[in-house]
Amino acid sequence: MQNAITATGLSKKYHIGTRRSSSFRETLAASFRKLLQGSTEKSTEFWALKNVSFEVKPGEVIGIIGKNGAGKSTLLKILSRITPPTEGRAEINGRIASLLEVGTGFHPELTGRENIYMNGAILGMRRQEIKNKFDEIVAFSGIEPFIDTPVKRYSSGMYVRLAFAVAAHLEPEILIVDEVLAVGDAEFQKKCLGKMKDVSEQEGRTVLFVSHNMQALSVLTKSSMVLEHGEIGYYGDTKNAISYYFDNLWKQEAVYKNEAASSHPSVTQAEVITSEANNLQLHGKPLAVKFRIHIPHEQRGLALSFQVINNRNIPVLHIWHFDTELNECHEKGDYEWTCSIPSLRLYMGRYHLKIYLSETSSKVLFETIDQVCPFEVSMMGVPRDFPWESDACVYLEDANWNTVLLERSYSHS
Repeated sequence: MQNAITATGLSKKYHIGTRRSSSFRETLAASFRKLLQGSTEKSTEFWALKNVSFEVKPGEVIGIIGKNGAGKSTLLKILSRITPPTEGRAEINGRIASLLEVGTGFHPELTGRENIYMNGAILGMRRQEIKNKFDEIVAFSGIEPFIDTPVKRYSSGMYVRLAFAVAAHLEPEILIVDEVLAVGDAEFQKKCLGKMKDVSEQEGRTVLFVSHNMQALSVLTKSSMVLEHGEIGYYGDTKNAISYYFDNLWKQEAVYKNEAASSHPSVTQAEVITSEANNLQLHGKPLAVKFRIHIPHEQRGLALSFQVINNRNIPVLHIWHFDTELNECHEKGDYEWTCSIPSLRLYMGRYHLKIYLSETSSKVLFETIDQVCPFEVSMMGVPRDFPWESDACVYLEDANWNTVLLERSYSHS
């Protein structure tokens, strides 16, 4: 059987620090300038992809995992024929539909209706074929009242709804979906994931799926690829790919540290202690968060709070801790504050912390720390009909706090 995708030695090089000429006149002027003055621009080569080779069989659903800058988007753009590789080649057998980022694929001046027909034509479909699918596409997208509005007036969520509906229903042999689905609301994401499952299992189409949601990857895919600095770190069983990602990449970001000197109380370290290894938390299991607080001088009244933020940057949990006495005096030194949550019932997905440290009496905010201590929540063992996600922010009151003075600071006269 012929492969749906065969990638051989794919590499992509960019030059950082060079200016691109937008016209023949600018190119000519730049050439004369180099002849007369010599080159003054410093250029650095950057390989976004390096010797990437793999095969995907028809009907396979392949996950692609990696940190930001690992080369995921570059690989998808090469496979989608948006950008050519510097080296190597990619053989694609079948029509390909891509949903890579909000803003690609649609003409902003055309209406939603017109863009559906245009996309179908690009995929090589006859007008009657598109017409037969039209009502199904609009119903899936849920934006029927705006179907005759130019898409430049759509919100990002509306755009993604229509873009995914078009990509999934116009019957391409290969469907490429990037993390762009995170723009949609929770209910639509669940709908899209269900559609991708149907597309692969019932319709036998090939899907490449990029996501930071490990639970979704484990449900949808059997094989996944981990990209690391533009190269394939692992390609195989999804469970092993996720373990590789957590073991080799994720843990580098797990603990927040900032030991820079400060004249006010500050958080010098924060760490999430999950129920499983590699920052994986099982739904309903205990979780702890440890904070190291540096107090440079005697301090009356401290308040520490933190939010748990989901992968769409929405707070879903807010926990705070005040001194038992508002005027409680802390001697200068380093303290460890530990928050223990008996049963964390977050929905599956990726989360991080946003931390606030303030003075209780005057409400002075000493610092805000965002995008730290990432962890993953899995709902393994939870019934399948349990909701996938919720954006409700819960103010948790049953958390237990413990404060320990780790080290006193002494002044020398």
